[in-house]
Amino acid sequence: MANNLTTLRNLLLLTLALLGGIITAYLLSPRANTSTQSMLQTLGGDFTLQGIDGDVSLHDFNGKVVMIYIGYTNCPDVCPTSLAIMSQAIKNMDTEQQKQIQPIFISVDPERDTPERLAEYSSFFHPSILGITGSRDNIDTVVRQYGSFYRMVDMKDSAMGYAVDHSSRIYLIDKQGKLSKTVMHGTMPDQLVTEIEALL
Repeated sequence: MANNLTTLRNLLLLTLALLGGIITAYLLSPRANTSTQSMLQTLGGDFTLQGIDGDVSLHDFNGKVVMIYIGYTNCPDVCPTSLAIMSQAIKNMDTEQQKQIQPIFISVDPERDTPERLAEYSSFFHPSILGITGSRDNIDTVVRQYGSFYRMVDMKDSAMGYAVDHSSRIYLIDKQGKLSKTVMHGTMPDQLVTEIEALL
C-alpha cells in the first residue's frame, strides 16, 4: 500500500512538472510572442487631450519615446507608485537620453483633475511628466485605443465621494508614434530603462 502511494505521488509530481514545462514553453514560444505583437498592433494611436498650456497630441512628440500612464491624482497608491517608477527610470538615464523621452500622465477624472491640478501633481514626481486630461468622451476614446480600463466607484461614507478603479500599465510609444510595449505594474525602474533604451 505504501509503495502504491509513493508511486502515485511520484507520478503526480512528474505530471505537474511536465505541465509546468509545457506552459513555460508555450509562453516563451514565438507563437505567443507573435500573438502579443499582433495585439499591440491593434492598439494605440494618436489622440489630443488638454494640458495646462492647451492641446496636447501624441504626434507632438514624434521623434521621442513616449511613456504613457493612465490614472488619476486622488489615487491612493497605485498611481503614485507607477509615477515614482517612471520618475526614477528617467533619473537613471543620462541627459541625452532624457531629451529623447516624454512621459505623459493621463487622468480619467476630469471633474477633479483640472490641467492646473495635473501640472502640479505630475511635476511633484518629475518636472518632465506632462499631465493631461479632456472631456469624458475623449478620455474614453483614448482608454479604448490603448486597451485600458477604469470605472467610477461610489464611496458614500467618504469625503472623496468616489474613487476610480483602473488598470495600471505603462505604455511605451516608439519614435514613430506606435505602441511598442505595455509594462506591467510593479516593474522596477532598471527594467523600464532597459525597455526604453531598446526604443531610443
